[in-house]
Amino acid sequence: MEKKIAIVTGASSGIGEATAELLANSGYKVYGTSRKAAQLAHRSYKMIALDVTSEASIEAALKHVMETEGRIDLLVNNAGFGVAPGGAEESSIEQTKQIFDTNFFGIVRMTRAVVPHMRKQGAGRIINIGSILGLIPAPYMATYAATKHAVEGFSESIDHELRTKGIRVSVIEPAYTNTQFEANTQEVDSKLEEYSTARKALAKLIKTAVAAGDDPEVVADVVLKAASAKKPKLRYAAGKMARQLSLLRRFAPAALVDMGIRKEMKLDSLDSIASQA
Repeated sequence: MEKKIAIVTGASSGIGEATAELLANSGYKVYGTSRKAAQLAHRSYKMIALDVTSEASIEAALKHVMETEGRIDLLVNNAGFGVAPGGAEESSIEQTKQIFDTNFFGIVRMTRAVVPHMRKQGAGRIINIGSILGLIPAPYMATYAATKHAVEGFSESIDHELRTKGIRVSVIEPAYTNTQFEANTQEVDSKLEEYSTARKALAKLIKTAVAAGDDPEVVADVVLKAASAKKPKLRYAAGKMARQLSLLRRFAPAALVDMGIRKEMKLDSLDSIASQA
């Protein structure tokens, strides 16, 4: 039986690397992508250059895969970056456009490029790496959360559109994951003194939470589960915290969720300190 062909964007590190490695070790022939496509000897998958913000780059990469393999069975949209904690008004419109261009429009571009091939072959899976922050609010990370909320809505909508074409779409929703994601995180580009206390406190909180977060292999395991499921679900929470927050969002009263978020992030005390400064 021929191996299924998978493409994993953002596969040079973190969740993307763990996913590409697991898929390759589970019988897929995997093409990992990154903008520079650096090849490392220990990888069991091939890296190719692909920039999700460039339609020309996507077209060239997919042309190579199709000419080499003749099909694409699985697309894992993982490429993305974050913005460090800060008030929503501390990110310029240009910075907001930039993160949407990668985190959301990158998925749209990849989907538009891959779906015609999957539709022609009558089968395919698209798995988008979202976040639990696509389900719950994220104070001081509003722009990043907005991209992940957009991924949720897009994914659910196109899953309905593509089911009769033999294509299914799923979203994976991790919580804090212990990766080098912060290395590609931008600082807010329009800093205001009014948010400095909250910005510093939340940066420390998030750094601690990421260090104690799930290994990227936890997310990769869920990707493989979604990719191989006979009847895939739309949403898969990845990790204990993500499962708990997903259930909380679905079943707890809105006021309780609101109170829990403010308590967990110490927002009221931060606001009080800031007002006294």
